[in-house]
Amino acid sequence: MVKQNLPETTLDQLTALTALDGRYRAKIQDLATFFSESALIKIRVEIEAKYLIALSEAGVTRKLSSEEKNYLTSLPSQISLKEAHEVKNLEQETRHDVKAMERFLRKALEQTSLSDLVEMIHFGLTSSDINNIATNLQLVRASQEIMIPALEQIINKLSEMANETKDVAMLARTHGQAAVPTTLGKEIAVFVSRLNKQIGKLRNAKLTGKLNGAVGNYNALQTAQPDIDWIKFSEDFIKSLGLEPNLITTQINNYDDVAEYMQIYQRVNNVITSLDQDIWRYISDHWFVQEAKEEEVGSSTMPQKVNPIDFENSEGNLGLANALFEHMARKLPISRLQRDLSDTTVARNYGTAFGYCLVAYESTLTGLSRIKPNLEQIEKDLNADWSILSEAVQTILRKSGVSDPYSMVKDLVRGKKLTEEDYKKFVNELEIDEKIKDELLKLTLSSYTGLAKELTEKAIQGLK
Repeated sequence: MVKQNLPETTLDQLTALTALDGRYRAKIQDLATFFSESALIKIRVEIEAKYLIALSEAGVTRKLSSEEKNYLTSLPSQISLKEAHEVKNLEQETRHDVKAMERFLRKALEQTSLSDLVEMIHFGLTSSDINNIATNLQLVRASQEIMIPALEQIINKLSEMANETKDVAMLARTHGQAAVPTTLGKEIAVFVSRLNKQIGKLRNAKLTGKLNGAVGNYNALQTAQPDIDWIKFSEDFIKSLGLEPNLITTQINNYDDVAEYMQIYQRVNNVITSLDQDIWRYISDHWFVQEAKEEEVGSSTMPQKVNPIDFENSEGNLGLANALFEHMARKLPISRLQRDLSDTTVARNYGTAFGYCLVAYESTLTGLSRIKPNLEQIEKDLNADWSILSEAVQTILRKSGVSDPYSMVKDLVRGKKLTEEDYKKFVNELEIDEKIKDELLKLTLSSYTGLAKELTEKAIQGLK
């Protein structure tokens, strides 16, 4: 490929190729702690160092002093960006990222009292033993420390909003058409309940790890040290890192658990997308009003506009995230024979998918913090059509033994609107018991909300 004479550019927010490392860098930079190339190098060193300690404790190598263990444990945190670059320079020679990290680690230990154990670094392992643990720890740690707390902020804000509006009666729509009354709080509580279930699945999900050699049979380990129970060793080691052991594998740890994990995020993102779209519609109907900041502009030509851009931004980024999760969930569990390399380039983009999620979550939270219910408009639209009480009317008449009240009411209201006066006139003309008639006349649109308030409180209580 012939390169054009283009100006050289250093990496900057304004020269970055992707929006995540450019426009949105400030919003997602904490994820670099887990998913950057430097972070991956550090976590690989962490695993290799802990593996060396585990070999010592199993009697495969000599006992380590407490100082040596402390050194190995602290080694990852001591790796600077300069040293990470050294590893990348070694990779230019090896064209193998894990081998480059191993050579760096060997060089580091040669300068210490651990120099006699240099040959035990990566003893009997394949690079996939390190990588599968490393990438799954990336997912778990980023989820626990960044993603779940971000989602908890959204659900806490929604819970607060639901509680504040649990008595606010509003018109519900099915198929986009007027249905029966509900409360604003209950409709928000639906998202509280849905998100709470999926976040719980994220908290409780267990990813796996494997440490069993080139094709999963402990060939080298068993041959070199047959007196060690390598199956138990690998189980204990994987558990010590907070993962679940997967004992029956090829060279790679299958990605079935990762696929399930991605699908939880897809469901979370689908719930938030639905929330974004509903709030967008409520804003369009003037049921929510947005905060208008003096210094902000809503349009380059229409000065009056305050656009729901936070919810729109969230929706777009959630779509990007889910597109990546969809590919990952379909591709990663598939590997040729004992392994191929097509998984690793996909796994390197975990941080990209998480980045789009985080931008979206922060946008949704910002949007929620800048809206408030327009109680006057909600009440006005609720009371605009009393025909929505027809469900209550035909149900009460049915209970009272009136013959086919559904058809009777339908003939009056289908495709029509009723004023309060129209409704009362209709009821007064019914040939029914006066007690039942009084019951129907006492009905109001704002009171016909069923158990919406109780359901809202139940959803909020479910968070505890």
